[in-house]
Amino acid sequence: MLHPTDIAAAATRIAPYIRHTPAMSVEPGAIGLDYPILFKLEHTQVTGSFKARGAFNNLLSREVPGAGVVAISGGNHGAAVAFAATELGHQSTIFVPAVIAKEEKLRRIRAFGGEVVLTEGSVADGMAEYNEYAEKTGALSVHPYDTAPTLAGQGTVAKEIEDQLDGLDTILVATGGGGLIGGIAAWFGDRVNVVSVETEGTNTLALSLKEGPDIEVAATGISAGSLGGHTIGTLPYEIVTERVKTAIVLPDAEVFTAARKLWEGTRLLCEPGAATALAALTSGAYRPEPYERVAVLLCGGNAETDWFAG
Repeated sequence: MLHPTDIAAAATRIAPYIRHTPAMSVEPGAIGLDYPILFKLEHTQVTGSFKARGAFNNLLSREVPGAGVVAISGGNHGAAVAFAATELGHQSTIFVPAVIAKEEKLRRIRAFGGEVVLTEGSVADGMAEYNEYAEKTGALSVHPYDTAPTLAGQGTVAKEIEDQLDGLDTILVATGGGGLIGGIAAWFGDRVNVVSVETEGTNTLALSLKEGPDIEVAATGISAGSLGGHTIGTLPYEIVTERVKTAIVLPDAEVFTAARKLWEGTRLLCEPGAATALAALTSGAYRPEPYERVAVLLCGGNAETDWFAG
C-alpha cells in the first residue's frame, strides 16, 4: 500500500513544477450554509486541476523513452500529462473517449502540446486503444489513477492541506477513478475523515464498495468529463476500502446548485467535478457535527465559464 513517505518524496520531487495552491475560509451564510467551510483551491493549479501533481511525479520518477508518453483522459489528466511532457522536453499523445470529451478540455490538451486521439465507443474501448498504442510504440504509459507514482503525486495535495489548515476533521473529495481520493486517504490515514462524493452518473466508487471492484460504469451526466472513470483502480480500491467510510452519491441537479451558490457567494468558478464535492454540503447530504472543521477540495476549473448558468 502507498506510504506517506512516498507522498512526501513526491512533494519534494514535483515542487519546482507545480503551484502551492491557496486555501481559504468562507464564513457562515456566504453560500447558504450556517457554518464556516474551508476550501482548497486546487482549481488554480497549473493546467487547472490537481492532475499536474501526478503527471509530473510520473515523468520525474520514471524513465521516458524516445517515443514519449501516452495517456487516456476525459481532459484534466490529459492536459496535465501534455503540459508536464512539454515542460520536460517530451512528446505526448492523449487518447480521449469521445463519449465524455468536452471541447474546453480538448483545447487545453492541444494548447499544452499534446496530440489528441479521439476514440469511439465506451471509455473501456478507449482504454483498450490506449493500452494497445503504449504496447506498440513503447511510449511511457501514464495511467490516470492506478499507479503508485500517480497516487503519490495526487496525495501531495493532502500534505499541503494539512500544512495549511490546522485541526481539520473532514475533507470532501470528488471521486473518479480513485487516484485523488486514494492519494489523499493514504496521506491522512486515520487523522482526517475522507468523504467521497460522486454523481448518479459517475458512481463508480459507491457501486464498487457495494458490489466489488470488478464493476464497470458507463459515465453519464454533468460530471462525466472529470469523474468518468469506468472502474476504480486496484491500488485506490485497496486504500479506500480500508480508510474511506462514507461515499455520497448525488443527482446532477445538486451539482448545478452547488456551483451557482459557490459563484454567488465567493465569485469562485470551478468545473462540475469540483462542484460535486461541494454539493454534498449544499444539498444537506453531509451535515457536519457542531465544531467539525470541514474542507472541500475544489479539484479543477476546466469548464466553460457559464456551464451552470440558467
